[in-house]
Amino acid sequence: MPSGPIPRNPRYVTLPPPPAPRSEAELRAQLALRLVAAHPDSSYTARPPQRLLAIPVLEVELNADGSVRDIKVLRKPSTGNEATALAVAAVRRAAPYGNLSNLPRPWKVVETFLFDDHLRFKPRTLDVD
Repeated sequence: MPSGPIPRNPRYVTLPPPPAPRSEAELRAQLALRLVAAHPDSSYTARPPQRLLAIPVLEVELNADGSVRDIKVLRKPSTGNEATALAVAAVRRAAPYGNLSNLPRPWKVVETFLFDDHLRFKPRTLDVD
């Protein structure tokens, strides 16, 4: 992962459709992993820095086919407003998240984005065991 600022035109990767998640925990993990895989220049997987630029929290509502139905901002940081817009765009870009029709409704995932000083993000799910 780059250690400096993200490039002016960061590269995004279009991912193939993922397998259907078998549980809510698997859906949440799959969402976090797809976010990082689809955004190699604007995400990181290392330990988050002590001081973060912004920590937006999003509630992502999905359709049965794994496409994004709606995104609600549950926490908008007081600094780094650009981070919230980047997080929303990242969620949309990394979709779909697999066929969810076998999971119980509602198909929602709450994700916390840990943005560093270079506006690179890490989904907090990747830090939770």
